Amino acid sequence: MTVEYIQKCRAILDAVEAQTESIQQVARWYADTILAGRMVHVFGSGHSRIMVEEMWPRYGSFPGFNPIVELSLTFHNLVVGANGQRQAMFLENVPGLADRILRNYDLSEQDSALVISSSGCNVVPIEMAELFQQRGVRVVALVTKAHSDASTSKRADGKKLSDFADLILDTGAPVGDAMLTVPGLDTPVAPGSTIGGAVIVNSIKAEVARLLTEAGHPPTVLSAGVLVGADRAVSLFESAYDEHAHRLARLYANVGVPSYVSGL
Repeated sequence: MTVEYIQKCRAILDAVEAQTESIQQVARWYADTILAGRMVHVFGSGHSRIMVEEMWPRYGSFPGFNPIVELSLTFHNLVVGANGQRQAMFLENVPGLADRILRNYDLSEQDSALVISSSGCNVVPIEMAELFQQRGVRVVALVTKAHSDASTSKRADGKKLSDFADLILDTGAPVGDAMLTVPGLDTPVAPGSTIGGAVIVNSIKAEVARLLTEAGHPPTVLSAGVLVGADRAVSLFESAYDEHAHRLARLYANVGVPSYVSGL
């Protein structure tokens, strides 16, 4: 089983590599956003949260990305009971929730977005992408194309995440995500979309870092003390978190109903 799974993961790597040109295009859009002092909004519900946190913040990552992780859609580790999986799966198909989430941000046409959903068929990610586009934000969708094509949208009009994307990236996983068939077991196991998604996210990250550096604004990367020394590691973390706060402040300064504070 292990050998077979690794072989299938190698095929996923090939599928990602075949999208190099698209990944580089996405990186150019994201680098433009970051160089403008704005943020790339990264959203995923359910287990797509994994890719959101893979982008930022973690070692080898840098500011410029706004991880939108709604706990009601992603915190289902208890599985049953309060904050369980049933509630999360229900909520990710509630129309209007995406609008309530984005109500918290003052978006700009200089922003860009990455919306992640393996099936591309759940309501909240679809509406998130739709709302971003309506506000002039360029949207990249990260889906499992084979699975999305074979699936039925939970949205009333049948539209999927890919219908509201300026560019679509594919994790390369199969229909149903799970990649292995165990003899005597009639349901496949061991999903692959996380593998492809993580490789795509980190490929984008690396390309963006290259572009920012070439533009004379190298990113402040969260780095381990074993690599850069303890003092510099602390300095990098503090600086990166502060830059994130400064970028985030722009998303809040003029959001919603004006107040005397917003005019100061």
